[in-house]
Amino acid sequence: MWQEFLKGLWRENPVLTLLLGLCPALAVSTAAGNAVGMAAAATFVLVGSNLIISLFARFFPSKIRIPCFIVIIASFVTAVELLMKAFQPELDKALGIFIPLIVVNCIILGRAEAFASKHKPFPSVLDGLGMGLGFGLALFIVASVREFLGAGKFFGITVTEIFSSGKGAAVEPIGALVLPPGAFIVLGLILAARQAARNRGERTSSEKKSSEEAAPQAASEGKEG
Repeated sequence: MWQEFLKGLWRENPVLTLLLGLCPALAVSTAAGNAVGMAAAATFVLVGSNLIISLFARFFPSKIRIPCFIVIIASFVTAVELLMKAFQPELDKALGIFIPLIVVNCIILGRAEAFASKHKPFPSVLDGLGMGLGFGLALFIVASVREFLGAGKFFGITVTEIFSSGKGAAVEPIGALVLPPGAFIVLGLILAARQAARNRGERTSSEKKSSEEAAPQAASEGKEG
């Protein structure tokens, strides 16, 4: 059952594997703080909507199940937005329209349709939590790279003078990374690195399996000789 939680972190990561939710992933990943805020909001909505949908999906007529899902998701998004406006107004301003747009985020609606509506509450909660954390992990990686290399900061704090923008700095920040094209560049490099690591792992596993299969055959041929 815990596989439902773990799959979203890496094997079926919604951003790095399924390439879902790229709009907020690219738009708000200019700073690590924004990424954490967006990830927390999305995870709350994922877990809450998965739980409610798994409990009441059987009562929804099949022809109008999607509108019913959207109403449930929108209720949680409204709660998140109001809480953020009340307690984190700066973060709410930074994330802007992308908080209300969680309602139509393909990750959340997709998990509601593909998983929560067909499974019991506990696995649905684990699925929502895993997918939410996986979404947050991808956002955090992209945002950290862009903020550090693009501004020399981490969570808004200058972490090295090498990337400071003052006169006489040894290396100027790569300002393009905090612009929209920078998001595509960073995400593309991360996807390429992930795929290369995956291919290498598969190749190593295949070679190990081949050697294990060849060993008994070689031993039997040696005995016959």
